[in-house]
Amino acid sequence: MHILVVNDDGPPSPHSSPYVHSLVRELQAHGHVVSVCLPHTQRSWIGKAHMIGQTVKPIYYRPPPPSAPAAGLTQPNGPSSAQGGMDAAHGTTHSRPSTRPGTEEWILVDGTPASCVQIGLYHFFQDRGPVDLVVSGPNYGRNTTAVFALSSGTLGGALEAAVCKRRAIALSYAFFSRNHDPVIIAKATRQSVRVIEALARDWPTDGSVDLYSVNVPLLEGLEEGKVLYTGMLQNYWMAGSCFTEVDGSVDGEEEDEERIREAEGSDMEEAQGDGKAKAACHTHKHFKWSPRFTDVYQSVDEAPPGNDGWAVKEGHTSVTPLKANFFQTATHLHGQELQLGPSRSSTFGEVSQSATAETGTSEAKAQELTIRGKASRPTYALVDYDDEYVQPLIISAMKSLLPPESYVLLEPPATWSSSTPEIALADIIPEPAAKILQIMPYESIDFDYAASHDGTCLVNSYMIRKALIRKHFLSATVDNWVAKHPESVLKSHVKRSEAFEVDYAEFLDDALVEAWDLRESMEKNASSATSGGCDAENVAEQRSGTTAAANEETQWWILKPSMSDRGQGIRLFSTMEQLQEIFDGWEPESEDEEEEKDDDDDQNHSHSGGNDSSKDDRDGITTSHLRHFVAQPYIHPPLLIPSLGNRKFHIRVYALAVGSLRVYVYRDMLALFAAKPYQPPGSSPQDIDLDAHLTNTCLQTQSANTTTSTNDNNNGNNNSLVYRFRDLPLSPETIASVTEQICAVTGELFEAAVRGMMVHFQPQPHAFEVFGLDFLVDAAGTAWLLEVNAFPDFKQTGPGLTGVVAGFWRGVVNRAVKGFVLGGSGENHQEGAGGEGGGEDEDDGMVLVRDVDLGRRRG
Repeated sequence: MHILVVNDDGPPSPHSSPYVHSLVRELQAHGHVVSVCLPHTQRSWIGKAHMIGQTVKPIYYRPPPPSAPAAGLTQPNGPSSAQGGMDAAHGTTHSRPSTRPGTEEWILVDGTPASCVQIGLYHFFQDRGPVDLVVSGPNYGRNTTAVFALSSGTLGGALEAAVCKRRAIALSYAFFSRNHDPVIIAKATRQSVRVIEALARDWPTDGSVDLYSVNVPLLEGLEEGKVLYTGMLQNYWMAGSCFTEVDGSVDGEEEDEERIREAEGSDMEEAQGDGKAKAACHTHKHFKWSPRFTDVYQSVDEAPPGNDGWAVKEGHTSVTPLKANFFQTATHLHGQELQLGPSRSSTFGEVSQSATAETGTSEAKAQELTIRGKASRPTYALVDYDDEYVQPLIISAMKSLLPPESYVLLEPPATWSSSTPEIALADIIPEPAAKILQIMPYESIDFDYAASHDGTCLVNSYMIRKALIRKHFLSATVDNWVAKHPESVLKSHVKRSEAFEVDYAEFLDDALVEAWDLRESMEKNASSATSGGCDAENVAEQRSGTTAAANEETQWWILKPSMSDRGQGIRLFSTMEQLQEIFDGWEPESEDEEEEKDDDDDQNHSHSGGNDSSKDDRDGITTSHLRHFVAQPYIHPPLLIPSLGNRKFHIRVYALAVGSLRVYVYRDMLALFAAKPYQPPGSSPQDIDLDAHLTNTCLQTQSANTTTSTNDNNNGNNNSLVYRFRDLPLSPETIASVTEQICAVTGELFEAAVRGMMVHFQPQPHAFEVFGLDFLVDAAGTAWLLEVNAFPDFKQTGPGLTGVVAGFWRGVVNRAVKGFVLGGSGENHQEGAGGEGGGEDEDDGMVLVRDVDLGRRRG
């Protein structure tokens, strides 16, 4: 989760804020992304206030390194920071943010806890993705019972988050003595993180809870105590003032929160005036905040068990669910009319029978109008996929599944195109509170609006999903997951990749220093080639079979630019020399060399990695596009079908991710074939012909105009590039086995991304996204994941199999859009219910392969 931490006690300090840094460290240790925005000084007892008219200014706090003790738990014992004036053991403050990437830095503002929430949510940390949860605290002292809660800045911060439609937890530590034992605090921190994660996991989806107030007792046995849901004790200050009169001037003196909190449980004298003030004049006085905590303890002792104060007193952790609202009492009076006028015959709350009857009628009418109004308000749909192949299929799916009165199609602004910045939804929707569906290219999606209107907006992409769609991130996602889950299906269905960065060809050798497996393989291959295994000079011997065994031992690799698509820049290699030639071929040429080759560019169509110019004429790759690469072991031999020309093929799988997080695989998959019969790499004396190895139809140079299913291909023409996978001349057992493997791998992959790489894959309830996954089946029938594509190129399907894409988008609308438009959330609606052609028994071809509850789902 991305967690925003705020508090009312300020930055780490043993005097006023001893707990916050230890909590941040524990949350980080649990894998959460933690952003911190705090008041720059003590702001307790301020509630949910904002300082109107003040310009809020930030400074930047850098906590001590991970090797040092948590800031705030030890007394100052070192020199103060020259810049920030804080003790080095408790971090340093700076007037300007750090320019060094990776520096841990918190934001401190001269505002209130509520202001910290606003600034943290909307003005910092946007590069980390949307905030999933706001934690306010841990407070220096308890916040049980109404007396504390109504004034608490800790609860004020959580309340501000709640009214910003963010889940929020107010966390407070209740201590019973001055002995702030670091061991007990460490236990409280562990307990707090467990409670936070449990509440986030099980957060009600019915809107019944906006925030929780959690109080953890600082006791030796706190982890053995229970964690109880409790109500908040309603209590009051007793007679007398919470202020003490003081003599002399105290101008500029700060409130002493440490003194107040450490005095909990002790009796305080009430300051009384002498009562001799003369009429029409006042005695000049000063006052100091001195609340009487004995009032609170007495109310707890006198109340029955079950409230938050009682739970903490008994050594339990209290969890109090709250709504961000004033409590409404005397509900039996709601809807009745307060009688005004000269008559004194009726008292407050008394109404005549006729008035009651009229009220009942009014209530019935209001209820009826509300229901009718809700049903008559359509969803505004901005649908422009910027793809003439897909756009009519999306519109057709919506028309077939959604009642015509349930949505209104909006036109994009006249100035919009796919190359323009995002569309501001707030500027085009007819009414501010309307529900809106946006299905458009990634660059045009209004992610800010969607995040701030997550109950009324649905968009067709997640903002952050690099963990899947960037090849080097995908490799890291799989590696991290398999390391923690060695039994995972990903281990045996994803080839381990070597990821590296190359800025210039001359630095290739340095870039591969840590690519141990790749270097070892290339050295072994080079040794085999020297002995006659795979070099061009020994091709004749290979054909005669004298070096066949050596050739079989050669391990080939496939090189892919991590951020390219449509098969661009893909190359095969087996030795360091071949790999170096590939990068040398991508190196920019001098101006003289370019002028000399201008006349020959049209003939330069070599497919060899060693003969490409600075711009690859085959796939448009230029050196400026290349930096991140992955190298994977080449899968050989692939599954080949003699009746289809022994051409290599891969399977294109369309997948749908809905909310946070359900993952579906569309059962109707495609088989995309290479243009030429397969030849093992290294088996030809000529340069490798990529037309025999690459199955991306964007790159094919032969038969590109024929795409059909085998059912339409009975004329013996085996040059078609795209088929339905289920129509291939394979045994039913093979097709079923491959399909089952693909579903298992896809579900596991998405869970690996969302749980293991949460910084780089952040699915949200107000979004869904379609993906194209590519699998290659080897001769043994094992399906290997190759890559994941966002906004896949549906045009590869061709005109003959448009029905596959149409069926998939029908499933997308059914699973992700229909419930949102008809009144529920996109991921929690009753699938298939309502709408023409719908129904729970309808098979839309979508197979649920993973249901991961991240605790973010809408009700």
